Order: sequence, then structure tokens, then C-alpha cells
Amino acid sequence: MRLVPFVALMFFINYLDRTAISFAGPNGMNADLGLSAAQFGFASGVFFIGYILLEIPSNLALHKFGARRWLARIMVSWGIVSLLFTWVSSVEQLYTLRFILGVAEAGFFPGAILFLSLWVPSRHRSKILALFYLAQPLTTVIGAPLAGLLIQQHGLFGLEGWRVMYLGVSIPAIIVGIIAWFYLADSPAKAKWLSPDEKTWLTHALEKEKKETSASNQHVSVRTVFSNGKVWMLSAIYFGFIYGLYALAFFLPTIIAGFEGQYGTKFDVFQKGLITAIPYLPAALALYFWSKDATKRGVKTWHIALPALVGGLSIPLALFAGSPAATIAVITVTAMAIFAALPNFWTVPTQFLTGAAAAAGIALINTVGNLAGFSAGYVTGWLKDWTGGYTVPMFVVGGFMLLSAILMVILSRSGKVSEGVPAEALDPAGAGHHSEP
Repeated sequence: MRLVPFVALMFFINYLDRTAISFAGPNGMNADLGLSAAQFGFASGVFFIGYILLEIPSNLALHKFGARRWLARIMVSWGIVSLLFTWVSSVEQLYTLRFILGVAEAGFFPGAILFLSLWVPSRHRSKILALFYLAQPLTTVIGAPLAGLLIQQHGLFGLEGWRVMYLGVSIPAIIVGIIAWFYLADSPAKAKWLSPDEKTWLTHALEKEKKETSASNQHVSVRTVFSNGKVWMLSAIYFGFIYGLYALAFFLPTIIAGFEGQYGTKFDVFQKGLITAIPYLPAALALYFWSKDATKRGVKTWHIALPALVGGLSIPLALFAGSPAATIAVITVTAMAIFAALPNFWTVPTQFLTGAAAAAGIALINTVGNLAGFSAGYVTGWLKDWTGGYTVPMFVVGGFMLLSAILMVILSRSGKVSEGVPAEALDPAGAGHHSEP
């Protein structure tokens, strides 16, 4: 209650700022700046090039300087850069700002994952990461209609609607970043809201776990992370999930805008925002209940591989749905699959990585995933321009997600990752166990 809602709020603002371009594009920005689908896709994806360049150094800096200072610094930096989109006036400026936004945001997501892992014993991590990850689908549930409302304020301060939207979603990042500097604590030992006994218990539990993990993985250091087969396999699996996630995030509003020409429907900007939000509320529910089951049983291979399979098979079906409602229904299944898998996926790296190696390993996995963020935006737009439709791009999305499912099964059967232990087995409820405060 002290940490997860606040860090989730930071994630909410983070995801809204990086995907704001998806709302701006079909609602005036593409026309005002003269963007083709490929140029829009490149502008969406070039963010990740900047992100990738500083991802690992930023996460190592977080490990060195502490999460409180570094996460606050990241938020204020990206808030300032995001604010500048309000006055962008050319394609070149858009590309430049998207690249710099990626540089400013570098390290936030893996830093947040690492930060929470430094507070929560592994048996509770799936539950905590699920609560944190809820912010991502809820960003669209709340953010898409909010973006629509802001875009409708055309003329406010003499700005086009999409510029007003950028103004409105940027300022919260700066404000919350400043608050984070004073609110977050780097470790349980520095938490003012814990009693001395609580600090002692939690610090001891985490240190014991760290020593056990380090003892069983003595060969995994920062230097060897980059040659570790498990890390690269997990990176490839994550690539498939993120390719699907950002293909939907960047192009769903554009696909919905295309319903008018395809089916003769008419929606205003706010209604389009509501329709964009539809897949993400069921996705949030799927994320919560699927992760709750994973916590209960222990994270199993099928908690990650099965959603990848469902997502890979469902996304191409959206192309043949035949109506707006059916299209959104199939896309909803895909969104549910992606979000059900992601928080459970992030419990795997910390099975064999600790300390600075965990910082580097998580950052490396996220870096490869963000290559998918760039690829999904640019390749989807380029293939759409080349083929004249979204058929080929969506089959590519499905193919990458199917690959993630296959690789997860291979990784598990190779014995390189372990099946999770149910939380109840380690911490039986109602059994007179009182060692935890």
C-alpha cells in the first residue's frame, strides 16, 4: 500500500507519455505534419532507439545511486521533454523529440521492477508485480478517453487539440517526479513507516534470499550476464510480447479511425478514445486473476507460454472479424493474453540474478524488448504502406508471439528455469505462523 500504488502511478504516467503519439497521430498530428504511415511508425519506434542506448547504464546508475533519486530524476527529465511535443512543427523535430524522450525515460521500467524486487521476497513477487503491471492496461482504459477529452479542447491556449493533449499528459510527470524524490525510500531499512521489528524481519528475509540466490548462481555477474544463455532466451521471449503490445498500442487508434471508411461508422474523438480503451479493461482483469493463480500455484511455464499462444493465434483473426464490434472483441482477447503473461514473465529473471547482475540482466532483457517496440512501430507502418492494409503486419505480430510461446517451453524443458513454488507452501495461512509482522 505504501509503495506499489505510487510506483504504479509513475508507470501509468510513463506509459501514457510514450504512447501519447498514438492518440495524436490520427487526430490531427499526422495531417498537420504530413506523416505517412511509415513515418508515423518510425516516429513511434525511434523512441526505443534512445531508450536502448542508455537502458543498461541507467539501471546500473539506479543500483549505484538509489531508486529514489534516480527514478525521480528520470520522471522529471521525460516530463520536460514530453512537454516540448506541444510545439513540434516538423517531421524532423518529431523524430528528434521522440529519440530524446527515449533517452530521458531509459531505465525507468527495469528500475521499477528492480526497486520492487528489493522490497518484496520472491514468494510474493508475482502478486506485487501484477498489481504494479495493472497500471499499463489501465493507462489506456483511463488515458484513451482522457486523451480524447484533451484533444477536444481544440483552441485552448491557441493550440490544436493534439497539442493540448501533449500539454495535459506531460505536466503530471514533472509533478510526480518531484514528489517521488521525497516519498520513496531506497530500502526497508530506510522506511520511516516500518517499525524496528518490521525493518529487521524484512531486511533479514531479503538478505537471506539474496545469499541463497548468489550461492546457487555464483557464475552470474554483471560481466557474464551478456554471455548468459538464459538471459538471451528470456530476451527473445520478451521481444515477442513487446512486439505485440506496441503494435496494438501505436496502431489501434489508427485502426479504429479506419472503421469509418471500412464499415461506414462515425465516431467523435472522445468515442474513439472509449473504443480504444475497451480491450484494456478485460486485459486488466485477466492480468490480475491470472497472476493471482500464478501466486497460488507458483509461476509455471504455462502461465507464460499459454497466453503467448492465445495471443499469437488471435491477433490475425481480427483482420477477418467483419465488423467493428467483432474486431474489437478479437483484439480484446489478444490484449488479455499479453497482459496475463507479462507480470509472471518478470518473476523468472530474479530466480537466478541478484544485485548488480540483476540490474544488468533485467535491463538487457528490457533492452531487447524495446527493440521490439521500435520494430513494431516502424515495420507495421512500413508493411501497411507497402501492402495497403494491416493483414501482413498483424500476421507478423502473431508470428512473434507464437515464437515466444515456443521458446518459453524450450527454456523450461531444458531445465534452465525452475517452476515456481506456491506461496502457501512457503507461508501457510492460518497455521500459527507468526514470524512475519
